[in-house]
Amino acid sequence: MNYSYFPGCTLKNKAKELDAYARACAKVLGFDLNELPEWQCCGGVYPLSKSEVAPRLPSVRALAASRDAETELVTLCSACYNVLKQVNDDMTNDENVIMKANNYLSEDNISYHGETKVLHYLEVLRDVIGWDNVKKAVKNPLKDKKIGAYYGCLMLRPGKILQLDDPENPQILEDFIKAIGATPVIYAERNECCGAYGGLSDESIPKNRTVKILANAEDMGAEMLITSCPLCKYNLIKNKNESKLDVIYFTELLAEALGVKEEVLSQLNREASK
Repeated sequence: MNYSYFPGCTLKNKAKELDAYARACAKVLGFDLNELPEWQCCGGVYPLSKSEVAPRLPSVRALAASRDAETELVTLCSACYNVLKQVNDDMTNDENVIMKANNYLSEDNISYHGETKVLHYLEVLRDVIGWDNVKKAVKNPLKDKKIGAYYGCLMLRPGKILQLDDPENPQILEDFIKAIGATPVIYAERNECCGAYGGLSDESIPKNRTVKILANAEDMGAEMLITSCPLCKYNLIKNKNESKLDVIYFTELLAEALGVKEEVLSQLNREASK
């Protein structure tokens, strides 16, 4: 199984472990992530104005490149997933955006009309590999670990467009936790916003939000939180204060369960020492 892969800027810089663990686990589970050549930053935030076509163009280029490679497009970062999926919807359903974007890209001989399917890495695990097969590949089941899934908002909303899971009662990360042998902890704040980019204007916004999230998860018995969003992880760790909860990427736990974590860690340490 071959997929085009859009890592995004953060996974090339601040969240290298999210990327490295995912690539290693994909090999174990039998699918290939082929990084798109010369991809550009998705922008990190979906442009709400329909007249803003330029910020959509990097995503359209990536979507068109995946189509031309005759593959579906996989990403990991919640922000990249959100932007790519929404831009793809624009390029399928919004004639105004379609016309303007294709006019811009005509000089590069690109014409795109929403042909590519965008998948989150978790969707590949759930819908293609299947949780039963993930479970069969586990070498080190994470028994006795009580883990809270932290979704945030970018990988779930707007629900009608993203369609990853039920935005009010998601299950995909809890099912992942069960597949690797651990126990999921359900808590009320798991799909609430961390404050996201609100810290740019008022640092108290993500601080208040994340303190509430961490306290709620801890009160419900979680021993750690997992996420796929670099921004969420940043905000949660920055504002941990008295919380004892570790916050890690879900791919790190998957690598641990599949028995490839130490190999990836060694690789990351070698790269960091260069």
